[in-house]
Amino acid sequence: MRFSINVPNFGDFADARTVASVALAAEEAGWDALFLWDHVVHYKSRRWTFGDPWMLLTAAALATTRIRLGPMVTPVARRRPQQLARQVATLDNLSGGRVIFGAGLGGPIEDEYGSFGESTDPAVIAERLDEGLDLLERYWSGSPVTHNGGHYEVRDVTLLPTPVQRPRVPVWIAGYWPNRRPMRRAARWDGAIPLFTSARYGHAPAADEVRDLVGYVQEHRGDQAGRPFEVVVGGVSPTDAAESADLLGPLAEAGVTWWDERRPIDDEIVRLAPVMRRIEQGPPSFH
Repeated sequence: MRFSINVPNFGDFADARTVASVALAAEEAGWDALFLWDHVVHYKSRRWTFGDPWMLLTAAALATTRIRLGPMVTPVARRRPQQLARQVATLDNLSGGRVIFGAGLGGPIEDEYGSFGESTDPAVIAERLDEGLDLLERYWSGSPVTHNGGHYEVRDVTLLPTPVQRPRVPVWIAGYWPNRRPMRRAARWDGAIPLFTSARYGHAPAADEVRDLVGYVQEHRGDQAGRPFEVVVGGVSPTDAAESADLLGPLAEAGVTWWDERRPIDDEIVRLAPVMRRIEQGPPSFH
């Protein structure tokens, strides 16, 4: 199991220099990755200060040499795929091939889509997500792209440079379990970032539910079955080794490959100090 730190792109973490310091501290303390949220307003009534996630991730890449970096998650449907392909490829080149691309529908839908005149129909957003993901993969190939789809049109475009990672950066897909469609989508790619209707954000899911999810994804891997696949869950982990073993051991046995250290959504989630305290304590140990 590998271990990541997860922070929003608002509050204290809207500042690129702060995110760079978080990334460096995480690398020095032995964590494996730093993941950032990708929101424009989140719940807009809260009026938090935001930073652009790609600028924040650039600062993190420049401050580090080892840890993996990426969004968790980018709502592909509210971005132009050609611009997004450029941003990911640029960051992957800058970081020497350390990007992991997390993608999903995004939300809250009314605030993040409806506020800007975008469709709030989940079916339309899902269509744009799937079509956009396919376009990203084609753009990252470095080959000419011509496409006439339901939501996007491309006329003989080649985007260079390609990402350092070949054939492309890893793509992890988010969604709520036990909803099946997001996990069927994830099965086509390289990993799943499930949230669970039975566990609030920042709280670990039950191992039995993870086991059911992993089995479902494996059933739908098809010709991808032989390739590595990551399963990412998260919450607040204990720093005591025995307590970590009790929490993480069953999750690892159920198929979890990444533990994502993330706080519950409360007023503290936007504060740097508690995150830095947890980073400096180092990743969980449960062996």
